[in-house]
Amino acid sequence: MRTFGLTDNAYALLATGALFWSGNHVLGRAIAGEVPPAGLNLFRWILVALLLVPLVRRTWRQEWSVIAERPWTMIFLALVGGAFFGTLQFVALTYTDALNVAVMNSVAPAIIVLASFLIFGDRLGLWQLAGVVVSLLGVLTIVTRGSLAQLTSLNFNAGDLLVVFNMSLWAIYSACLRLRPDISGFGFLFALAIISAVANLPFAIWEHAAGLPLRLTWPTVLSIVYAGVFTSFLAYAAWSRGVELIGASRAGAFLHLVPAYGVILAWTFLGERLQLFHMAGLALILGGVTLVARNPIHQPQRQ
Repeated sequence: MRTFGLTDNAYALLATGALFWSGNHVLGRAIAGEVPPAGLNLFRWILVALLLVPLVRRTWRQEWSVIAERPWTMIFLALVGGAFFGTLQFVALTYTDALNVAVMNSVAPAIIVLASFLIFGDRLGLWQLAGVVVSLLGVLTIVTRGSLAQLTSLNFNAGDLLVVFNMSLWAIYSACLRLRPDISGFGFLFALAIISAVANLPFAIWEHAAGLPLRLTWPTVLSIVYAGVFTSFLAYAAWSRGVELIGASRAGAFLHLVPAYGVILAWTFLGERLQLFHMAGLALILGGVTLVARNPIHQPQRQ
């Protein structure tokens, strides 16, 4: 499979990708209520597709024929990992803060392990199972603000619950990436961008009709540029190249930089206060993810 053709410094690439993703959380919180989520996600994927046209124009016809052999696989991956995940992330940030989203993203590796086990039967050892449980306890610590009374009353913040659901979508997408068409990284991202944009179009139209138009203001334009160029294009390319260089297991550790960056960025740009339940939840999540990564997980051979 052809590469993205980027630098060979895996650590710089992975750290940069994590920084861009973390910045997206801060951006989403800063524009919450001002920029409609579906409209933002629509135009960010349109921008990604436009950026990729010069890079795929010579190979796209051949790669499209590969996608056409199993189109529903590509459609499923784009809907789950591009269209739905992207829009719901911005929706969630209208109800919760960037610190919560950044910290809870650390549970993604553990949920991916669980999704891989449930969908593909990947072996889940005792340490991995313990890690999943500990990480989920960290999530509960954050969504309940460390209060058992809030847990018993089920009085969760809607945004926190949506973040957890959205991370499950990302886990399913990540686990199913092994099914992606055998095409170049840019070709895959180009197809992902097109399908995601088309899927978001009806929701963007509904937002507009409901009185939430996407106005061409500086915050809107800058949001689309950052979400398209940095979050969707550069971060994806950097992360994919980094994984190619050192493997998914080692690269997964760099996901821990997302909440670390997020705490710093949210504190610096949004003035959000880091509270004790954030620190406790982050400690549990990182501890659980460390247990998950304790031993490599066996994946059945792809037929």
